[in-house]
Amino acid sequence: MKIIDGLWDQGFALDKHTVSSTYLGDDDNGNPQFDTKRTDIGEALFQLKYRGGWQYVPALADALAKQIQATLPRFDVIVPMPASAVRPRQPVTELATEVSRILGIRMDGALLQKTATSQLKDLTNRSDKDAVLADAFSVRDAGLADGPVDVLLIDDLIHTGASLDAACAALRTSHRIGRIYVAVLTWR
Repeated sequence: MKIIDGLWDQGFALDKHTVSSTYLGDDDNGNPQFDTKRTDIGEALFQLKYRGGWQYVPALADALAKQIQATLPRFDVIVPMPASAVRPRQPVTELATEVSRILGIRMDGALLQKTATSQLKDLTNRSDKDAVLADAFSVRDAGLADGPVDVLLIDDLIHTGASLDAACAALRTSHRIGRIYVAVLTWR
């Protein structure tokens, strides 16, 4: 577990994502190939996101929920980080739903909205990511109490923190939102 800092009040990332990645050369189509070693949580997350490994959701959510209980103060609502890629089923939303069930705290998947942006993983520095993310998030807080409501934002992976910072900056524009906590499965 690692404490992470940003525009939120308190947060953590549960585990490192990748232990090592060795370039093996290109395949017959010219695509680079790697021998990647991941932590157990990193591998489960990889299988969930890229191999349809939905069976990993309960174990990942349980590990995240246990760390949330051990690390973060009480909060009122769980918010999944909006997805950067369109999928029929969103891994972070599934994780947030299961964490919500485990902790008995409501999840609001509509509170934080994201407009379409280019893929951030293709950008190499923080300033480029910040520029793409400017005004990328909006808040739909009509379903919240007058506040302040403390929020837990759940995400799968943190690298520079640009997306989480942009999301938290948007959340802070709402007078109904109090403290913001962040729980992330892995860091890169």
